[in-house]
Amino acid sequence: MSAGVGQPRRLASGGRIDRSRSVRFWFDGVAMEGYAGDTLASALLAAGVDVVGRSFKYGRPRGIFGHGAEEPSAIVTLGSGAASVPNLRATQIELYDGLEAHSAAAGAKRFAGVFGQLMPAGFYYKMFMVPRRLWMTWEQVLRRAAGLGTVPSGADPDRYDKVNQHCDVLVAGGGASGLMAALAAGRAGARVLLVDEQAEFGGSLLASTSTIDGITAAQWVAQAIAELQSLPSLTLLPRSTVFGCYDHNFLGVLERCTDHLGPSAPAGVRQRLHRIRAQCIVLATGAVERPLVFANNDLPGNMLASAVSTYVNRYAVAPGERLVLFTTNDAAYRTALDWRRAGREVVAVVDPRGNPDGALVQESQQAGIDVLSGHAVVEAVGRGRVAGAIVAPVDDAATRLVGPTRRLSCDLIACSGGWNPAVHLSSQTGAKPSWSDAAVAFMPSQSRPNIRSVGAANGTRRLQARLEEGAAAGSAHCDSGAVPVVDEPPEQPQQALFLAPHPKSVSRAPHQFVDMQLDVTAADIELAAREGYRSVEHVKRYTALGFGTDQGKLGNVNGVAILARALGQSIAETGTTIFRPAYTPVSFGAIAGSDVGDLFDAERRTPMHAWHVAHQAEWEDVGRWKRPWYYPQAGEKMDDAVRRECLAVRQGVGILDASTLGKIDLQGADAAEFLDRVYTGGFRKLGLHRCRYGVMLREDGTIFDDGVTARVGEQRYLMHTTTGHAEAVLAWLELWRQTEWPELKVYCTSVTDHWATAALAGPKSRRVLAKVCLDIDLADRAFPFMSLRRGTVAGVPARVFRISFSGELSFEVNVPAEHGQRVWDALMEAGAEFGIMPYGTETMHVLRAEKGFIIVGQDTDGSMTPDDMGLGWAVRRDKSFGFIGDRSLDLADHRRPDRLQLVGLETLEGTTVLPEGAQIVAAPNQTPPVAMHGHVTSSYFSATLNRAIALAMVRGGRGRMGEVVYCPLADGRTVAAKIVSPVFYDPLAEHQRV
Repeated sequence: MSAGVGQPRRLASGGRIDRSRSVRFWFDGVAMEGYAGDTLASALLAAGVDVVGRSFKYGRPRGIFGHGAEEPSAIVTLGSGAASVPNLRATQIELYDGLEAHSAAAGAKRFAGVFGQLMPAGFYYKMFMVPRRLWMTWEQVLRRAAGLGTVPSGADPDRYDKVNQHCDVLVAGGGASGLMAALAAGRAGARVLLVDEQAEFGGSLLASTSTIDGITAAQWVAQAIAELQSLPSLTLLPRSTVFGCYDHNFLGVLERCTDHLGPSAPAGVRQRLHRIRAQCIVLATGAVERPLVFANNDLPGNMLASAVSTYVNRYAVAPGERLVLFTTNDAAYRTALDWRRAGREVVAVVDPRGNPDGALVQESQQAGIDVLSGHAVVEAVGRGRVAGAIVAPVDDAATRLVGPTRRLSCDLIACSGGWNPAVHLSSQTGAKPSWSDAAVAFMPSQSRPNIRSVGAANGTRRLQARLEEGAAAGSAHCDSGAVPVVDEPPEQPQQALFLAPHPKSVSRAPHQFVDMQLDVTAADIELAAREGYRSVEHVKRYTALGFGTDQGKLGNVNGVAILARALGQSIAETGTTIFRPAYTPVSFGAIAGSDVGDLFDAERRTPMHAWHVAHQAEWEDVGRWKRPWYYPQAGEKMDDAVRRECLAVRQGVGILDASTLGKIDLQGADAAEFLDRVYTGGFRKLGLHRCRYGVMLREDGTIFDDGVTARVGEQRYLMHTTTGHAEAVLAWLELWRQTEWPELKVYCTSVTDHWATAALAGPKSRRVLAKVCLDIDLADRAFPFMSLRRGTVAGVPARVFRISFSGELSFEVNVPAEHGQRVWDALMEAGAEFGIMPYGTETMHVLRAEKGFIIVGQDTDGSMTPDDMGLGWAVRRDKSFGFIGDRSLDLADHRRPDRLQLVGLETLEGTTVLPEGAQIVAAPNQTPPVAMHGHVTSSYFSATLNRAIALAMVRGGRGRMGEVVYCPLADGRTVAAKIVSPVFYDPLAEHQRV
């Protein structure tokens, strides 16, 4: 579709545009010019462009209808290729030099005429579901026909960012009430964030002809902004949209940092996502003017009355020559007066009220404007653009015609059916909007005491009252100072009108559009009601009402009212749909921020990573950490390297980089009490510088994590977690600390990255450590198993733990991370004479399996209790104080004798390594279905024992020692194995205690 450029419509003077700076841009391949300060929509109107798109279902021409986020038709794609951005509203795109825009519906199919009549509400359910196998094909056809933009191909070249913020008061909306709220809060010294989606603060005041405190509205806005900028605790965020209001006063704000600069923008962030936690939220989001529904109300040249005033007063554009204003309220008469001041003809004001005589009505009549009271516009006429309006007298309720129709010649119809408060953010908090007959609108409900809707968002239409509400909301409990005075004429009540009557029935009249983007008509809604749809949510999904990018900002209230009439009930009884985030579309790039590419799943490295690389380590990813898997020497395969490393630890000394183990520092007077509640074992009596193994359970009594915790101070403990669960454990601790036990004085800090850990394991480990650690007595009596000592290792202050995951004499040396490589090198040098061997995670797994030590997440699957894993000894029997999951351990199901229990398996022939995950059955060659008796969890070849070993979970396993079971393999073989103790090596634990 090419842009049809007509007669230029720029006014000779006025507006807030900068006429000294012309801006060249392209729309659908046609070069045009506008001015700095224009939006793409105002520039297109100034250039005489009538048609900016085609409708979804009928392919009808559509023009610009609104001036902000409510715009349903002017949907465009900016740019091309990977840098293109689809589905933007031309009304919100700031014009910049070189802008290239394409109408989103440029390739849409036209289904007008007879084909259009075959697509009533729910047509896709009726026409394309049989045969079902063709639905996917039809879906692709429908998507292409919709014409709503194309997802760009290739990587996004732009940069995005995310930031977290806190404030005392967040004000959403920079109009009259929002500015007053920010001023009042800022003057009181509160930390304030004022957020507005426009490039300039001021909202509707930027297009207003009102005076405030004796100066123009624009001048008052400029003074207010100057004061706000001078307040040290106040931050202004223009070009930013509050798109989501979530639990606990958490808000999502999208800031468009360089969108308005286009390709000429300096390198930097294009959009930024602000994640904000506010103590108090003021919703000053304004209101959206409600259109009136009449026949052919979608023709280009139909516009909202407020949009016409905005284009005339703010952008110096008159989108036509001869205006018919169709309004149910006094406020819209300002549009007729604005149009007359712009030097254009007002053909008539059509008002369905019987005898409107408010101050603005009288002013219009005194200006020579013809007011047709008791009339309604029933149809717009024209081909490609409005050429006239058909009007007729109506009854007092404006539900039927009471006289003949006549045609008024015009090229612009401005309509105003009242105002819908922008309740979107309010309803996101769970506060369901309630219908008000007085306001003829859905009003926001109060869901939380620290969230308040003010101004037009609260249904307050008078400017003076909006300023007062904003000041009261922002000032809280302090004096906000004087509120500006506005001289505004009184207004009469508006009339409720949602569907103008027509000489023909709704189903026979020309299309009366409720949702212009998705071609939902009044006839569609009545059809849905006839077909049994009574819930507004069901009607929404059946007709697609409010499904478009405008999210029902224009059509939903009219749609609800038409449905209510069809069902013979009130609007309040019918209710409304719930508005969900986002208020306006948010780019995926902004949501992702910088968490893309290499940063999407950040690679974490230990301080000794470079050493491992230099020694040809193979890698295993554990959580986000890169851990050495094994260290192959020349000609070695993995099995060879692992056997060599295992024997080195068992016979001499090995060294493991254990820096990745989770480490959480717990401090506070109630730290021991806290540990008693999260672990199954007691910590109150744990001595200073002693360590204890602990098992952590979920509420259902199943194992969540395990690890060793050491008491490093009188009120300070260091908790070790598994590498992969470190983040989850910290989140778990904080969940209970903050929500269930806030009275406990304990603080949790992750210190995993703060410490580098080198684990020396093997019978010669004490001799290696003694060469570089001279101030710690390493003898067994002075430094017993499960204790820690402070000293220096290679001249670096260190904590040395005597704990073991290998079953051998072992010392874990913890030093500040920045000294990790230095200490590692010193240990390697000290161990050279003893044949020290670095070993990786695979060897660590073999060593711990030989000892029957479990790994949470490998040997457990979220259903195991401590008793299942042979860890009943780690559960305290004293029930005087409980721990998480303790009551669940007494559940009958947890005490069944046939539960899966940890055992060892030895294959009868000795060399076959069972696959991990292999199922266990009681007898070979059984006819399916076969009862499963368990499964293999860990399986290795033990170089120490010179045979294959495995850990397994077997039903009632501890009572089946010596029994032979069978593992059917995927290759057709069945391997026999004997159930044995899970402790294959050193069952009396003599080696680790020497």
